[in-house]
Amino acid sequence: MTARQGLATALLNHAYADDINATPASDTLLINEQSRWLESRGERIIKFGFGQSPFPVYGPAVEALARHADKKAYLPVQGLPALREKVAAFHSELDGTSWLASRVLIAPGSKLLLFALIKALPAAEILIPAPAWVSYAPQARLAGQTPIKLPASFDTRWQITPEQLEAHCRGGGSRTRLLILNAPGNPSGLSPEADSQRALAEVARRHGVIVLADEIYGPLTHERAHRAFACDYPEGTVTTSGLSKWCGAGGWRLGVMQVPEALGEEIFARFLGIASETWSSVASPVQEAACVAYQLTPALTQYLDCQRAWLSLIGHWCATRLQAAGVRTHLPDGGFYLFPDFEGYREALSRRGITTSAELTSRLLAETGVALLPGSAFGCDPAQLTVRLAYVDFDGAALLAHLPQHHADPMALPALVKVREGVQAMIEWLP
Repeated sequence: MTARQGLATALLNHAYADDINATPASDTLLINEQSRWLESRGERIIKFGFGQSPFPVYGPAVEALARHADKKAYLPVQGLPALREKVAAFHSELDGTSWLASRVLIAPGSKLLLFALIKALPAAEILIPAPAWVSYAPQARLAGQTPIKLPASFDTRWQITPEQLEAHCRGGGSRTRLLILNAPGNPSGLSPEADSQRALAEVARRHGVIVLADEIYGPLTHERAHRAFACDYPEGTVTTSGLSKWCGAGGWRLGVMQVPEALGEEIFARFLGIASETWSSVASPVQEAACVAYQLTPALTQYLDCQRAWLSLIGHWCATRLQAAGVRTHLPDGGFYLFPDFEGYREALSRRGITTSAELTSRLLAETGVALLPGSAFGCDPAQLTVRLAYVDFDGAALLAHLPQHHADPMALPALVKVREGVQAMIEWLP
């Protein structure tokens, strides 16, 4: 058995692990660590499994980090006041919403802010679309809350519908409900259509549902058309974002949250209490650097526009190639994910002994070296033949030098060789 085959088997076993009484390691972090391990052994791996930005951190922010490297003081639990002002101005202008610096919290990554919100609520139902990011349901369980799955489908563009939310709210009691929405979505790369979002917001308003809008990919909406959920439901939407995706600074661990005044002071005080007893404050140099990252200057606009252009081109190229091969795939709206559906190959894959998404990704890794994540990792039925493809295995620094239209055939650039080879390997592997 090769190292690649052994890893594929280990990942398959992890996918089938019993998570009722334990919280297993995050699938996204696991695939990243294991892909690195295989590469260290000389294996060629196409890393479509881990959703890390391939672009370099925004240059002026890096320079600011170096200038402030000697800062060591504990900063306020809520975050550096100057940073909260800049975050509020950034999102107010970029998203057309009304962020208030007094209601902004800064944390070491938006992941902790998501958990803090879930933990701060009284006994609640945590409504989670399927598919959804891998950590939402485990966080709900860790916080002692009840995660409830709301299945979506290819036909609804992997979005839950207003009718689904209405039916659930009518059928339940009076418990607090928190609906988690991620747009553009991980793992789908999709956002709800404007009319559908407005209708969903109206259902949430009618039933008093709090919405946690995880909009960390919002600045990477390909056509600069991100519609913040708070535009449609400002009084009941808690919004999170951070530097990890649009600023390429995942390892810096800086997340932001906006809590509307309408939710009251009690829940905000709970947030601060949780923060003071857990993370205390974000590293001082990182907050100082973030003050620069959150300034909407021409340089930052160019940096964002270049990322959007390349991600749109690459995502659409990957999706159309898969579509042409008979794999149902939506064109992405933002971020750097696709969520292909191999249902059209079910019979042929079954003859190969592949009947689940975990078996599908395991065999693809073992036989092609393409690392993906199964749809089951994102809450989908294991028998659903879906996978998440993070089209990020490319040299982002090389691409930031020019926009795609400056090249006669941008997808032929050497920086994108692994993306091309990975998608081609998947297509050639199909029965």
